[in-house]
Amino acid sequence: MRRAPALGALALALAGCASAPPAADRADLIRRILASTVQLRSEREGGGRRAASGIVVAADAAARRAWIVTARHFVSPPRRQEVTVWLPGRRSPVKASIAFVSEDMDLAIIQVEGLDLVPARLKATASLGDEILLVAFPWGRRFTVVSGVVSQIAAPEGEVLVEGPPRMVDASVSYGSSGGGVFDAQSGALIGIVESYRTAKVAIPETKDRVLEVPVAGETTLIPAPAILRFLVASGLEEFLAR
Repeated sequence: MRRAPALGALALALAGCASAPPAADRADLIRRILASTVQLRSEREGGGRRAASGIVVAADAAARRAWIVTARHFVSPPRRQEVTVWLPGRRSPVKASIAFVSEDMDLAIIQVEGLDLVPARLKATASLGDEILLVAFPWGRRFTVVSGVVSQIAAPEGEVLVEGPPRMVDASVSYGSSGGGVFDAQSGALIGIVESYRTAKVAIPETKDRVLEVPVAGETTLIPAPAILRFLVASGLEEFLAR
């Protein structure tokens, strides 16, 4: 019975975000991007620790509740764990909970209470060569913004597309960047989040039998915005999306 409203919200969100005007002030655009970016940390039963990045994608202002999208592998495999959210400019973390985990995509939703957060707007498509800004917390530490371009568009095998949902960008990332936001550099809209990245092994001359894994530029893979939006709608969060 919820199918028709959900599909309507999906179409509305994608159509509305795709036509967002370019930002006149780059500094203001970056401030808006940073406002929806968080760091995630997990203390797992048995002593394991993990770090990832996340993007606020839905919010209930009246209840002071927000939902953050990140990569599913940050919280997998299922195990008792304490998740905390770290916000730029805030010294203390906020406890959070795992709200939804996708069964077929590398996506999870983290819920946080008691904060006034602004969700990012989503943009359905990009073109090869479009400029992007990637915001994440590599190695679970410092807030980092890097620039790049869309280097691959998602397409069925055998098709060559120059416009559509982005699949790769050339911005290099590292551990802790999973779930980091990839934003259109003109509008500030979210076009995807970091799913994975490819590395190349480089030998270290001064040491024996040791190699350094270096991210390969152009092969940072994304989960595109349309997939994120479908997951949000399926999770019942369509009414809390940015319009």
